[in-house]
Amino acid sequence: MRTLVLMLLAGSSFAGETAIHNVSGYTSTTEGIREFSVLVFADDGRVVATGGESLLKARPDAIRIDGNGRTLLPGLTDGHAHLYNYGFLQQNLDLAGTPSLTESLLKINAYAKENPHSRWIQGRGWNQVLWPIKEFPTAADIDAVVSDRPVLLDRIDGHAVWANSRAMEIAGITDDTPDPVGGRIVRDTSGKATGVFIDKAEDLLKAQIPQPDWDEIREVYRTAFAGLAPYGITGVHDAGVTIREVEVLISMADDRELGLRVYAMLDGADEVLDQMEKPLKRYAEDMLDIRAVKLYSDGALGSRGAAMIEPYSDDPENRGLPFFTTEDLTGLAHKANYMGFQVGIHAIGDLGNRMALDAFDAIQGGKPSMLRNRIEHAQVIDLPDIPRFAELGVIAAMQATHATSDMNMAEDRVGPIRIRGAYAWRRLLDSGAMLANGSDFPVELANPWHGLYASVTRKSREGLPEGGWYADQGLTRAEALHSFTLANAYAAHQEDYLGSLEPGKWADFIMIDRDYFEVPESEIDDIQVLETWIAGERVYSAEEAQ
Repeated sequence: MRTLVLMLLAGSSFAGETAIHNVSGYTSTTEGIREFSVLVFADDGRVVATGGESLLKARPDAIRIDGNGRTLLPGLTDGHAHLYNYGFLQQNLDLAGTPSLTESLLKINAYAKENPHSRWIQGRGWNQVLWPIKEFPTAADIDAVVSDRPVLLDRIDGHAVWANSRAMEIAGITDDTPDPVGGRIVRDTSGKATGVFIDKAEDLLKAQIPQPDWDEIREVYRTAFAGLAPYGITGVHDAGVTIREVEVLISMADDRELGLRVYAMLDGADEVLDQMEKPLKRYAEDMLDIRAVKLYSDGALGSRGAAMIEPYSDDPENRGLPFFTTEDLTGLAHKANYMGFQVGIHAIGDLGNRMALDAFDAIQGGKPSMLRNRIEHAQVIDLPDIPRFAELGVIAAMQATHATSDMNMAEDRVGPIRIRGAYAWRRLLDSGAMLANGSDFPVELANPWHGLYASVTRKSREGLPEGGWYADQGLTRAEALHSFTLANAYAAHQEDYLGSLEPGKWADFIMIDRDYFEVPESEIDDIQVLETWIAGERVYSAEEAQ
């Protein structure tokens, strides 16, 4: 009996408490934004209460931390990102933002000289849309600077790769190699393979790259976690993990090495799903969930792989690349749902989104599902399809910075009519859909303040265009914060214990250097994180990092 009493006391309100006071605190709730000046959490890492100074008076024995008037918010969750790719990019060639083919080749050459023992030169980030001549590069371009080793470089969106001739030779690629279903080998007017491979065609080359071992994967994850805490990210929805990555994540969770909360989505619904067998829920004190599956309906807009109902406005012979038939996509989604996994379908083009909605409509019987299926990106949607998100309870897992990155080419791709259904966050929200927000890093920069800024302003970081790009589709600051906190928790079935600073939930929060709700819109993307806390423990301090 005495042991039982001690156990009950250890989990009761008599346990030690910490009170952070003198803060401008905000948290999103289902009723809207709640403000507070004091946050109290227990030694078990859960929120006890938020409120005013009266909370301090009622807790004379609580450990007190003076917030010095700083702003306190819930920890931010990135609702769609790629942890392994992010850490991998920190260790390999980064071409993001490179303004020309010439500059890209200079970087490739320099990297090759600095890494003479690398068997494969790998990297990511090239984007021909940013170059003066907006054309795909070729294998011959890389051959001019590196020809002795294979080179394979992902486009910024991950939906095309650029290879040199050595990589193509190793993969057995010839001019006669057929395009795989859902992919395309870019060829010149004579039919010669040029060195760019779109969507499923990427696999022809990536299958040749030696697979990393456990220790290498673990180190990549450590690199990723270390890079995210300074941005105030306390959780990530990892959109597509292999079974080996699953094993490493579980091992790291067991060893208390996860640097943030990970909601992992299995990559595909075939062998990986069969090996996983059932979802993993609320593992290691809610640090790890593996209860979703990532599928693809199409490619990306920048490489014109996004599946469109009508041809591209700037490429009249091209409608993009559906990865599956609607029937096959429905079958894969049904299998995952039947096994208890939520499904997130990558959909960029209006046909890709319609295929995803049709698949969910079929397996859900035209009604919302308790599994809360999602469409990842929900980027270009035919206007009549927008209300279907709410009707089917399908979450629109979008990424705000995609709009401001794509605005230099999106309307060229889809024209002035279809653009009204593109990056249409306000139309989705007003129709009753749930919006979850993220970055898709490393496709975009990982900094969530860029996403909050883009959500509100619909402008580039340079403040352009002056009035915002289709500004009527922007979000309020409260809606934007909600999309990075409580909405993301809902999208991961975690709203009962994450996403807001309410009693009983984990004390995941951040301290920032200015008031998100008071600063001019132009400063939102300049906000700096001073401290990041997970479960009542400080995991990052800007002062200590200096």
